[in-house]
Amino acid sequence: MLMHKMIQSCELPQSSLLWKNVQPGDFIDCYTIPAIIGPRNAAEIITDFPIWARALVKLRGVITAPFGLLVDGPDDPNKVGPFPVEIETEEELVAGFNDKHLNFRVSVISKEGNISLATWVHVHNWGGRLYLFCILPFHVLIAKNALRRVAM
Repeated sequence: MLMHKMIQSCELPQSSLLWKNVQPGDFIDCYTIPAIIGPRNAAEIITDFPIWARALVKLRGVITAPFGLLVDGPDDPNKVGPFPVEIETEEELVAGFNDKHLNFRVSVISKEGNISLATWVHVHNWGGRLYLFCILPFHVLIAKNALRRVAM
């Protein structure tokens, strides 16, 4: 079986710590792939973006700079990639931050021989809605690529 067929869209597990943030109208997605690795190690692989994704993140920074949006997230000694770690357990790592246009968190769950990658977004204004609409196609590509790299 090819690895891209192993990635599945799924519901966010009810045990996820992300649920404490979810409000009506929020964006949430979740993908899963078979892999036996801890959530911190998986999150480090996920946020070690390939060069094409780094280029997209850099372009995002250039485009959003005039609007005063954060590029690398707030300073924090406990980060995975650009994202401050908010919660970490043996089964799940939640990282992300709040910005002017939206709040977002990513969750990496290691459970029952699978790694699940979930994203939660709560938009604050029209700029957040426009931003989310524009990045969603890239988000899906980056998320699926990240899970492929975790499963290697």
